[in-house]
Amino acid sequence: MSSTMRARGWSQSVAIVTSAEPGHRNVPYCQERVIEDEHLTEVVLVGHSYAGLVVSSVANAVPDRIAHLVYLDAMVPEDGETAVDVMPGIQFAIDQATSSGDGWRVPPMPELPAPYGLFGVTDPADVGWLRAMLSDMSVLCLQQPVHLDAPAARTIPRTHIHNTVAPDSIVRRPVPALQPNGAPSEVWELPTGHDCMITMPVELSELLLKIAS
Repeated sequence: MSSTMRARGWSQSVAIVTSAEPGHRNVPYCQERVIEDEHLTEVVLVGHSYAGLVVSSVANAVPDRIAHLVYLDAMVPEDGETAVDVMPGIQFAIDQATSSGDGWRVPPMPELPAPYGLFGVTDPADVGWLRAMLSDMSVLCLQQPVHLDAPAARTIPRTHIHNTVAPDSIVRRPVPALQPNGAPSEVWELPTGHDCMITMPVELSELLLKIAS
């Protein structure tokens, strides 16, 4: 995806966060630092999965730097909510983590039969690569509420991208008809599983470029 984006004149900045540490919960601060340290403006901020909470928090902290929010098959929180509030099924994984092992981390979801695979990835080579990249998630990250109290953040345009290949157990919140800024909501779909950056990188790149422009 990076080469496609660069070829079209866009640069990318990525915040690398290691959440599998006891007590780790201030994930949004890492992205805020990247934006501020690199003096970024007019940022199209993309949050995938749990990172929907992260980008919401970042936009609340530095709304003047953000041009557009993209929720990529992501959790979309309201003020004061946690990941568990957005997707209650996560509580089962937290309960499993706190009742066994060291009690502070949640392992990745197991691979499911096709077409769902490992986070939507079914190609054996891709599954092997993805499995090597996955790590546990801090329970505290999933329990940390977001604070979305900046009026300026509500004016930021947002787009939702939904990946349509998902087990019935994954329940997605309906997208309201209107964005917080009053404009009609914009929802796109990709016919693939959760990790679309692996399964449909070209199509996702083109869609992000369309949104950004």
